[in-house]
Parts: sequence; structure tokens; C-alpha cells
Amino acid sequence: MFKEFKDFINRGNVIDLAVGVIIGGAFTSIVASLTDNLINPLLGVFLGQVDFSSLVLKVGAASFKYGAFINSIINFLIIAFVVFLMVKAINKVVPKPKKAEASPSNEELYLKEIAELLKKQ
Repeated sequence: MFKEFKDFINRGNVIDLAVGVIIGGAFTSIVASLTDNLINPLLGVFLGQVDFSSLVLKVGAASFKYGAFINSIINFLIIAFVVFLMVKAINKVVPKPKKAEASPSNEELYLKEIAELLKKQ
């Protein structure tokens, strides 16, 4: 059982996934800091409010924190845009594997021979 677990962990996909999750977590904190410290103040200059998280709509006893939702949307858009740029850059750098030309089937070879014989006649 330990050997199976070791084989599972040593697979490239599992290790790549673990690295991706760790990097994604760190990247999320960077984007949150970017949003809180740079983008929200910039938007606040134009909209007159720096901290969106304080925006709340109260209906009776319920409080709807739509400002925090706006912050989450901004974070998502930044992450999505950066991931888009990274994938685009990686696609330019990493060469696409060339498709190996499939060898013709026996039927295609026979048809080609028949066509050549007909041309000779």
C-alpha cells in the first residue's frame, strides 16, 4: 500500500497540481494586495470612495455587503487576465507538437496503385 501511495505521489500530474495550488494561493494574496492597495484607491479617486468593502445595503435586519462582492469581482478579473496573459505567453514559447502523418492504410495503397495503373493505360 505504501508503494502504491509513493507511485501515486511521484506522478508528474499530482506534483504539478500541488505546485499549481500552492502558487495559486500565493498569487491570490498578491492580487488581493494589488486590489486593496492600488486598484481600489485608484477607482476611489474617480468614484469618490476608496474602500468598497464598507458599502452595505440594509434591508430590515439583513445587510447585503455588495462592496465586498465588488472587491471579489475585481480580484477575479485581475487573476483571470493575468492567467490569460500567462497562457498566451506559454503558448508562444512552448512549441506545439507536430502531428505525425499517419501512414496510408492498405485500402489507400491499393487505390493508389489502381489509379496509377489506370493512368498508364
